[in-house]
Amino acid sequence: MEARLALVVFALLASASVAAANVMNVKNYGAKGNGVVDDTKPLMSAWKAACAAAGAVTLVVPTGTYYIGPVQFHGPCKASTLTFQLQGTLKAATDLKRFGNDWIEFGWVNGLTVAGGVIDGQGAASWPFNKCPVRKDCKVLPTSVLFVNNQNTVVKDLTSVNPKFFHIALLGTKNIRMSGLKISAPSTSPNTDGIHIERSAGVSITDTHIATGDDCISIGQGNDNVEVARVQCGPGHGMSVGSLGRYAGEGDVTRVHVRDMTFTGTMNGVRIKTWENSPSKSNAAHMVFENLVMNDVQNPVIIDQKYCPYYNCEHKYVSGVTIKDITFKNIKGTATTPVAVMLRCGVPCQGLVLQDVNLKYKGQGTASAKCENAKAKYVGVQLPKPCP
Repeated sequence: MEARLALVVFALLASASVAAANVMNVKNYGAKGNGVVDDTKPLMSAWKAACAAAGAVTLVVPTGTYYIGPVQFHGPCKASTLTFQLQGTLKAATDLKRFGNDWIEFGWVNGLTVAGGVIDGQGAASWPFNKCPVRKDCKVLPTSVLFVNNQNTVVKDLTSVNPKFFHIALLGTKNIRMSGLKISAPSTSPNTDGIHIERSAGVSITDTHIATGDDCISIGQGNDNVEVARVQCGPGHGMSVGSLGRYAGEGDVTRVHVRDMTFTGTMNGVRIKTWENSPSKSNAAHMVFENLVMNDVQNPVIIDQKYCPYYNCEHKYVSGVTIKDITFKNIKGTATTPVAVMLRCGVPCQGLVLQDVNLKYKGQGTASAKCENAKAKYVGVQLPKPCP
């Protein structure tokens, strides 16, 4: 009996020591966290060690400010799960010559969790160099955090401030859950999208607050099964699907469900935008936007198939993106321009449904709707009045 008890005790002690060994601290790899010394190499070394360890691994970045240039936290990893526990602040270098397209990259990892802490992109010094709002062939500035080709990812309780370009981008991710995020930049900051999604499947964004200079959330091409719920948006440009149809070979965007969002002082509410003159065809289909509150929003509901942010655009051909099976349901609040609902389709939009839309114009007169190639089904309350 004593021998058996000793074996049990030994097994418990062994498992405890393995568990302890699987919590790693970046300070043990030379990181200073004083906001002055460049901690890029120590953080990369710590990641490499955590990625190579077996079992459930946690990499802790303790309280402090870690000044870093571009970092690639890449897998595949030996760890069954890997948690990047950020307790302090990661602060970006400001010298643009150090960067490619991204600042912090999490890539090719299965079972990654990124939790807590602050990501400070120090973008204000770079925003004057961003020519993308006026030039089609602009040089793109670095995104703060890119998740690329990851599977089964959790991102929670993270704060992102003042990126040089996008706050967070998802590229080729499968099954990612994001919650409790706080994302902020000045309303005048260019192209600072809160979360941009591309070529991803199984995306959930919930219980998040985004106040920024561009789209709070933008859903690009090639996405399927995206859920957005309980997100506060504003200031910013609202929630966009698109822009779509600009490049050859774009994938379809399908099964988007946006619900229980509040937009405050934004340029747009919910918007689907596609380019004319598309080099190839694709679909934007099976989407529901429901239970949305618009507080002083310029353009609460928009479909725009003649999207062009530049002053000179050729209107030669209609958009190659087919829009079908889109529902706008239980949308209420106030618009700061007279046109509260804009449905501007290229080829006719198919299967549009507007149900219980109640949008008042915050000015003299009543709100109105404008439509082009859009035959919609109207159900319940309709303010503004439906297009004839």
